[in-house]
Amino acid sequence: MTFVDEVKNAVTPRAALLVIGVLALQLLFIASYIGALHKPKPTDVPFGVVAPQQVSAQLVTELKNLPGGPLDPRTVTDAATARKQILNRDIDGAVIVDPRGTTDTVLVASGGGTILANSLTEIITKVDLTQRRTVRSVDVAPASSEDFDGLSSFYLVVGWCVGGYLCASILAISAGSRPANRQRAVIRTGVMALYSIAGGIGGAIIIGPILGALPGSFWGMSGLGALTVFAVGMITLALEALTGIVGIGLAVLIVVVAGNPSAGGAFPLPMLPDFWRAIGPALPPGAGTWVARSIAYFKGNAVTGPLLVLSAWAVVGTVITLLMAMRRKPDAADAPLAGAAGGGSTPA
Repeated sequence: MTFVDEVKNAVTPRAALLVIGVLALQLLFIASYIGALHKPKPTDVPFGVVAPQQVSAQLVTELKNLPGGPLDPRTVTDAATARKQILNRDIDGAVIVDPRGTTDTVLVASGGGTILANSLTEIITKVDLTQRRTVRSVDVAPASSEDFDGLSSFYLVVGWCVGGYLCASILAISAGSRPANRQRAVIRTGVMALYSIAGGIGGAIIIGPILGALPGSFWGMSGLGALTVFAVGMITLALEALTGIVGIGLAVLIVVVAGNPSAGGAFPLPMLPDFWRAIGPALPPGAGTWVARSIAYFKGNAVTGPLLVLSAWAVVGTVITLLMAMRRKPDAADAPLAGAAGGGSTPA
């Protein structure tokens, strides 16, 4: 047998295509993470302005015209309304102009991202310096002292997402990527649900009672974790049912390559480039990170939309998985590894 024949036997065309796919995934990973995170800067950050009527419009215009467009300023009637809007996550900060003195107040929320809070204070400080005024910063939703840079919510959600697609991948590798029938698809869905509940509660225990990294409702975090794990796991099972073992790579593309850098974790959404800022809220890591921060620091406000996003991924994944189990028979190429090695196990 020639060397070329040995190569053909050792690396099948299907294996070669999978390797090429992995290379593409690797390059996309590098491009996505560096593209999103290499040069963070605030852009169009929703920002309130509380000032006397005679200077309010002028200040809003001045802030809107700052180089690079870091702020999207709007007039707010009073300081109490500004605080409420920050806690409702309608705006990310506000400046309160003192008409009787020379010290203004910047309201920020480091629970939504320490680097964004610091950036807002720095921007207003520079603006006030030109007017010979000073600034003091007030944190209305401070991050926990155990939550460095407000990153714990993001890492918690990343862990949940990893658990979701790994569990689904193990089910595919061990028992065939396409369930043999509807009953087995239902069983996989049930296993995924039980795993999700365990993962959600486990993550909430670690982040709360054990490490004390995040405040907020324990059961709220547990429920978010269960939904996040289930959503990622079911969309992975659905992609596996549609494309076979390639579905694992597609899940990594959606959740890791596209989802993690656009989640607003390392840098909050207003500091990301437009593309990642646009896709982040629609993907599980971004939706999960937003809800985790809301539970921890913003009294559970503004979570309906992100929870609907996670629920949509879960429902779509479940429906596709069940429909594909009814329509398609298991493929020889998708047989479990043990069976391919001579174990003869039956796809589940």
